[in-house]
Amino acid sequence: MLKSVKVAILGYGTVGGGVAQVIDANHDSILQKTGLDLEVRYILDLRDFPGDVNEHKVVHDIDVILKDPEVTVCCETMGGKRPAYDFSRRALEAGKSVCSSNKELVEAFGPELLQIASAHHCSYLFEASVGGGIPIIHNILNCLTQEKIGSVQGILNGTTNYMLTRMADEGADYETVLQEAQRLGYAEKNPEADVEGHDSGRKIAILASLVFGKTVKYDKIHVEGISSLTAADMAYARKLGCSVKLLGKASERVSRISAIVAPFLVKAGQPLYMVDDVFNAIVLHGNMLGDTMYYGAGAGRRPTASAVVSDIITAGLHEGSTAYCPWEPEEADLVPFEETENAFFVRIGTADQEQARNVFGAEKFITLPQMENECGFVTGRLKEGQFEEQFLALKHRISFIRMDA
Repeated sequence: MLKSVKVAILGYGTVGGGVAQVIDANHDSILQKTGLDLEVRYILDLRDFPGDVNEHKVVHDIDVILKDPEVTVCCETMGGKRPAYDFSRRALEAGKSVCSSNKELVEAFGPELLQIASAHHCSYLFEASVGGGIPIIHNILNCLTQEKIGSVQGILNGTTNYMLTRMADEGADYETVLQEAQRLGYAEKNPEADVEGHDSGRKIAILASLVFGKTVKYDKIHVEGISSLTAADMAYARKLGCSVKLLGKASERVSRISAIVAPFLVKAGQPLYMVDDVFNAIVLHGNMLGDTMYYGAGAGRRPTASAVVSDIITAGLHEGSTAYCPWEPEEADLVPFEETENAFFVRIGTADQEQARNVFGAEKFITLPQMENECGFVTGRLKEGQFEEQFLALKHRISFIRMDA
């Protein structure tokens, strides 16, 4: 049975424009598969778009949308917290479902907006906020409800993964690949959110909150980026049979959650080892299913817009009710970072070898022909606090990278 779904797009930028494009291009296919007749009724933006195919749908006042009873879904593709939060909240209070691609908003206000949606018999959906076009949230909430998921980890930022791939393949240094990424449009003029791990941190916070059911706050997660990595680190990784990946990781141990974003050495044969360039991948471990990996384009106009439209379809199919999402506002009990455990690859000056043997029990040292007077070794699993104390005691310490277990 045919059902009309009138949609308002809040923010007509890269993703918002993509949403309109996906609805237009795939309208008939969506109708055939779902019975939903999707129509963009309004586009909210501060700008006008003369000559655009949708210029006649542009409005500048959110109240026009909120007061139209025929609009049942709003797509928040504005970015940032304000006014995106205010518009989303008001739309939900008006009984209109909201689909968001805004990870910053979702991480900060997700539980609150989910509760508002439930109180007003509509849905707050955010598939596109993590993993771009990868349907990871749908799978967590719909396909894996029978599983007890013990851990989630992934490559969650395409910009940094592209940069690490170039550094590994070409032996290039960090500044060179950053400039290349900026030239190609993968990195912003101010790349801090990507390269210092903040983008990945917000995404793993959202994923952990969904997987474990309680709120994992981004500002409680230990976050490191890739700006300190060098071509020498990549050469050592290659000799170890590893690749370097910026990973977001979260796991549950006896009702406590540990979470981190940092570069890790991933061994050949592990699912994330071969994920290169701008692609993202996420691995979930279920107690019955084991590991499953979800791979695809982690950003970009069309993949992200496709994920938003998938949420529009979900909202249309659940009109008058609330789509399932077990994310409680209560904060999860996080393991203090210094108590979490990892193994480490450590670079030192050769003068520190005897001390490394005594302190870390190092037995095998790894050298590179081009790196004189230094070497590396792999530790056993250590608590972060213990490792930091021992590492700082080394007189000729250079750097370290964690090993992905």
